[in-house]
Amino acid sequence: MGVLDVLNVNKYKETIQRQEEQINLLNKEHLAEIDKLTANYNLIVEQKTAEINKLNKILIPELLDIDKARNELANLTKQLEEKSRTLRTYEAEISRKSKDLIILNDELLFQQLDLYEPIYDFAKSGDYKAKLENIRQQQKIMIKENTAAVGGTGWKVNNSLKQGEKMVKDNIKQIIRTFNNECEVLIDKVKYNNIDSFEKRIVKSYEDLNKLNSAMNIRINPAYLELKLQELHLAHEYACKKQEEKELEKERRAEMREAAKLERELVEERKKIEKEQHHYQKALDSILVKMRTASEDDKAELVAKKEELEKHLEGVEQSIVNLDYRENNQKAGYVYVISNIGAFGKDVYKIGMTRRLDPMERVYELGDASVPFNFDVHAMIFSDDAPALEAALHRAFENKKVNMINTRREFFNVTLEEIEEVVKAHFDKTVDFVKEPPAEQYRESLLLKKRCETI
Repeated sequence: MGVLDVLNVNKYKETIQRQEEQINLLNKEHLAEIDKLTANYNLIVEQKTAEINKLNKILIPELLDIDKARNELANLTKQLEEKSRTLRTYEAEISRKSKDLIILNDELLFQQLDLYEPIYDFAKSGDYKAKLENIRQQQKIMIKENTAAVGGTGWKVNNSLKQGEKMVKDNIKQIIRTFNNECEVLIDKVKYNNIDSFEKRIVKSYEDLNKLNSAMNIRINPAYLELKLQELHLAHEYACKKQEEKELEKERRAEMREAAKLERELVEERKKIEKEQHHYQKALDSILVKMRTASEDDKAELVAKKEELEKHLEGVEQSIVNLDYRENNQKAGYVYVISNIGAFGKDVYKIGMTRRLDPMERVYELGDASVPFNFDVHAMIFSDDAPALEAALHRAFENKKVNMINTRREFFNVTLEEIEEVVKAHFDKTVDFVKEPPAEQYRESLLLKKRCETI
């Protein structure tokens, strides 16, 4: 190898050595960078692992709670399904029992109250009583003829047909007695607000007793049930008719008392007027006697007294004419319109009629101890046909009665203006109406109550 070749080889070696040094340097730099990246990576991993562990500590219990909640929800859903099935069973049972339900509570009965339509509608209570006795007599005949209830035949007791027949008869007696006792209790207590309920109870008793005795083929005759239902309605309508007749008799006695009072007033008023007439006539006769012998100077004074006495006598004679008219005209009287705001409130008026000479006496009687305050008079109308005017007012306000059942209660829920219009339509004279009732005791009572509340 020549010198040149040696030099080239050395040069080449040097080049390779420098490259190796550069490579080593780069490797060191890369290794340092890798170590740095590895350290950063490990730090990030540690941080993220710590965060994950922290999150796991939070999430794992929550996940466990969610699983627990899911299990509880599943259990509750299962329980709800069971309760729903039970509820449906109860609803079906309630629906079945509702068909047999009979309302006994008075408050519920009043809430469900409907107007009772009479079945018999006899004119007198005696007719109801006769019909009721006839119905009960028919029941006795059915019991006597052994048709009220019937039973099976061919029963044996101790292998004896005779003892079996006796057992059936005894049970028939028992079922009739039980049914009669239940019906009797209901019929004794029947009222307008419970008659429908009591009718259902009688039918229910009939059905239950027949069912209990079905094994022996013992049953109450449907015709006997029908007689009991007729007895129930008759007993109710009989009681209502007796009450109605009692009210009518009460009204008739009140009218008789009113007529008797009027008669006494007329007698007393006639005595008073005749006494007054006698007094004035006697005084006039005395003046006439004196005038025959009186001087001219005294005659002027006597003439004046004579004229005054004659005027008084004319008034007395007119009073007698009026009194004769009241005695002979049974329709003449006063129609009154009164109110009692303290007892009945605003726009409630009593429209009535009296033939008394002093109609205020009748008003005073109405304001007795049965009401807390006296009545106030809004109008007092004298009419030659007071019953006709009263009837016209009552007809006009037929649908505004306070008591729609008892027609003899003369209270109406109307305004005073409405009353005035009807009076004008049926009465050809001017009538003064008092618009605002004084109601002094009522208003003073309100003031006293307010004072007591402020103390």
